[in-house]
Amino acid sequence: MAIPRAAQTQRRTRIQEEKEEIILEAALDVFSRRGFRGATIDQIAEVAGMSKPNLLYYFRTKEAMHRTLIDRVLDTWLEPLRAFDADGDPEEEVRSYIRRKLEMARDFPRESRLFANEILQGAPNIEDVLKGSLKALVDEKVEVIRSWIRAGKVYDCDPYHLIFSIWSTTQHYADFDVQVRAVLGEGRPCDDRLEDAARFLEAFFTRGLIPAASR
Repeated sequence: MAIPRAAQTQRRTRIQEEKEEIILEAALDVFSRRGFRGATIDQIAEVAGMSKPNLLYYFRTKEAMHRTLIDRVLDTWLEPLRAFDADGDPEEEVRSYIRRKLEMARDFPRESRLFANEILQGAPNIEDVLKGSLKALVDEKVEVIRSWIRAGKVYDCDPYHLIFSIWSTTQHYADFDVQVRAVLGEGRPCDDRLEDAARFLEAFFTRGLIPAASR
């Protein structure tokens, strides 16, 4: 019995999507360890368990794989910042943001290292994103923080550096996980380390930001 053409097309599309996901998972592993410059298509093909010509059928260049991954990382990584609500309670918004960023450090360490490697190399592949959509989102949330400052809900501060500080302190637990584990000792499980970090960072930022009368 012949398979209808529509079914053949649907099956081919599903298989292609599955192959692309296998390739991207392998590329994420290689890029996060070696960086863009150190990674090769041969290495990615080996991790993906497929031939180089087969891989190139789905992604013609290393750049295409890298940009797809970077776009995914940014979409996921910036979602908590998008959720920053001008109408919310500043203390709860900051606490929630810190928690979600630490959860991402726990759940997406390779993605964080992929992004960090790109930045350390001068962001040659995503400078347009940094100066475009990323800057626009940060500018938008800076205005949210400034509105809290004007309303007396938050101490006067530079909102840009506040956001940078939260980024650096939370992503540290992904990008420098080996150092964190070495210093704290292997006896402390990951969830315990991050819970301790969350409590500390919540207190650190909210006590420095929120007037006592508002807490």
